[in-house]
Amino acid sequence: MGSEEAIFYGGVQRTDMDVREATIDDIETIRSIATRSLEESYSAFLDSETIETAVEQWYGDDSGLEDELEDEHSVFRVIVDGGTVVAFSQSQLIGEAHSTGRIQWIHVDPDHRGQGLGPRLLVRTREALFDAGADQLQSVVLADNEFGNEFYRGHGFEQVDARDLEIGEETYTEHVYVETERDVDDEWRAQEAVSDGETTCYVSYGEPARGSTSPFYAAYADEDATDRYGWYCGNCDSLDNAMDSMGRIVCNNCGNRRKATRWDAAYL
Repeated sequence: MGSEEAIFYGGVQRTDMDVREATIDDIETIRSIATRSLEESYSAFLDSETIETAVEQWYGDDSGLEDELEDEHSVFRVIVDGGTVVAFSQSQLIGEAHSTGRIQWIHVDPDHRGQGLGPRLLVRTREALFDAGADQLQSVVLADNEFGNEFYRGHGFEQVDARDLEIGEETYTEHVYVETERDVDDEWRAQEAVSDGETTCYVSYGEPARGSTSPFYAAYADEDATDRYGWYCGNCDSLDNAMDSMGRIVCNNCGNRRKATRWDAAYL
């Protein structure tokens, strides 16, 4: 992402929030967010000792995390708020051809929840996995995590399997999801407000159109997503896009483009 987005949360304009690739310098913060997120989301069915074991097992080894961050088949994305990492996703490209993108974790610091960061991070992680060569998406979440399961079901994923996950000496059930055709509900449609300094629109990340560089997303003039404004470029975060009668979309800022729909009706 080459520019910052003007994001409105609770009526306050934010221009200092960005999504980027994680680096080795983020390791300590990633570990801290994972700990706080697991404590907040899993304490109802995992005791503190098990959570501590999980953090140590998955995030305790600096060299192991460094290896993962540098692995060409791993995808880590972080959300930066005012210079501080407040959320991250952890994914891998799996399978013989490394063509399946598996989202292993989406962790949002508890102090920054309720701002739509989870869905926003899911969208950007999805883009990164497809850019890295994935042609299918999976996600995994512990069966007892009711909110996590509902999160993926609500964003177009369907459970297809269950498997055992060992944490320390205990075994838990983990649900496996695959992405299906997405049902766009109101919560997902008007997920984020963006501004170009003159116009504020509401971006529907659940309605993407494939672009040459990055997807375009439907943009609405109202929070209820009833008054269509146009398109939002996912490559440069611009609302300055043109669409002709054939369905071609061109970003006037960066040149990202979508072919005419009569030739290419593919959607991400």
